[in-house]
Amino acid sequence: MEALMIQFTFLSDQSLSDKNFDPSTIEDLLKLFEIEAYKSWAAMELEQEKQVKEAQDSLQAAEDYLDSAMESAMQEFRQFEEEMELMSKAELKSLIDTAESARKMGRLMEKAANIASKRYIEAALNSATASMKSAWKGISTNKVHPF
Repeated sequence: MEALMIQFTFLSDQSLSDKNFDPSTIEDLLKLFEIEAYKSWAAMELEQEKQVKEAQDSLQAAEDYLDSAMESAMQEFRQFEEEMELMSKAELKSLIDTAESARKMGRLMEKAANIASKRYIEAALNSATASMKSAWKGISTNKVHPF
């Protein structure tokens, strides 16, 4: 482009000083300017397309990285969820086992209380029977029992 500007300056100076100057030479130079402008425009468009492609590639790489990070996070979440599920099942089993143990202990204590109350009632009946026998003996021998 600089060379064309130098040529244009030279032809402009020549047109001022030379009476036989042909104006079509400037027109030819202007056509070269136009061609050069189209070349620059095409080069800029190619550069822009190249930059757009690079931007798209960068965006795709960023999307791929984000997808990878999201998938990794989801996998980690799934593992955490499975671990929590296993822990909660183990804790529930422990609670069920403890409850079952407490129920069995309650049944044993109930049986022990029933046995103890039956023995207490038997002992009370035996004591009452013995007292009645003793009282009956006292009445039949005509002895007075001192109180």
